Amino acid sequence: MLFGGQSAEHDVSCTTATHVLAAANPERYDLVPVGISRDGQWALADEAIAILSDGDRSLPPQLSPEGSATDLTPVTTPADPTQQVVVLPLFHGPLGEDGTMQGLLELSGVPYVGAGVLSSALSMDKAKSKELLAAFGIKQARWRSFNEYQWPTDEATINTELDTIIDDLGLPCFVKPANMGSSVGVSRAGNKNELLDAIKLALRFDEWIVIEENVVGREIELAVLGNHEPKVSVPGEVMPADDFYSYEDKYLDGKSTNQIPADLPDGVAEELQDLAIEVYRLLRVEGMARVDFFYEDNGRGALLNEVNTIPGFTPISMYPKLWEASGLSYEKLIDELVDLALERNKRRLAKRTTKRS
Repeated sequence: MLFGGQSAEHDVSCTTATHVLAAANPERYDLVPVGISRDGQWALADEAIAILSDGDRSLPPQLSPEGSATDLTPVTTPADPTQQVVVLPLFHGPLGEDGTMQGLLELSGVPYVGAGVLSSALSMDKAKSKELLAAFGIKQARWRSFNEYQWPTDEATINTELDTIIDDLGLPCFVKPANMGSSVGVSRAGNKNELLDAIKLALRFDEWIVIEENVVGREIELAVLGNHEPKVSVPGEVMPADDFYSYEDKYLDGKSTNQIPADLPDGVAEELQDLAIEVYRLLRVEGMARVDFFYEDNGRGALLNEVNTIPGFTPISMYPKLWEASGLSYEKLIDELVDLALERNKRRLAKRTTKRS
């Protein structure tokens, strides 16, 4: 189990790891936590377990020398040769959820839970995933994206660009780092000054940002599980207590509420389930993902919001709650994810990587 990491979502990852450690079946799994600090140092099992047992929400910036590692040997080589290693990445955000860690695990030849390199990178990058899905006709909110080097530096051009964004998307609108989750760096802008501040904030977290129109609709989420034959949960509705589903609302205030299954008009649940599977396949996701939609009751209907390939995984997180409501317990969900990781690894290893016969 890998957790922590160098992204702004480090604390969320540590919280997730604590719950997975407590829930995994000890009769089936010998769970070995490996933590990564904010500055990229690796903590091996004993130190990582001590940190999680103490209830810490993060790893210390500096780890003791005996608690660090420079390679993946402790992760990829089981102490008992009759056992099978499966890595469970529990990172959220860049340098973990975005294909970087998945690439390292691919090079190591070890089975791991969740999406592969390409689908992790595509799903993490909101701008690129929106472009790809738009090409396949998936309905989304109106949006714009740009790189920090495309943003003007002189005041007059900045003012013109802000006016153009407002004319195109309206106010309020939302500004997001393209490669971040858990609502980190996300702002709701209600006027031109707030829009400029929101853009500056988002650019602190990523080179690419996304600006989206404000959708007056319901936030509906679905959990998808599987490789070539994915299955989908019942839909659930998030009812934020804040102006939007902010980081504070998700993890600190605890005031948001969920309704599972969501109370939707006839046929809408099935439509959303079909769409979730379609998006999952278009992005070539395997293992798991949470697919989030906006739903306008008297407007455009279902609008894709985003795809999260390592969703929150605490017992109160939406992904496991959706599966529990669909008849799959938290413990059995972990079992299925491990089995899917082994199936995919076996399939990939059967493919040749050289010209030798």
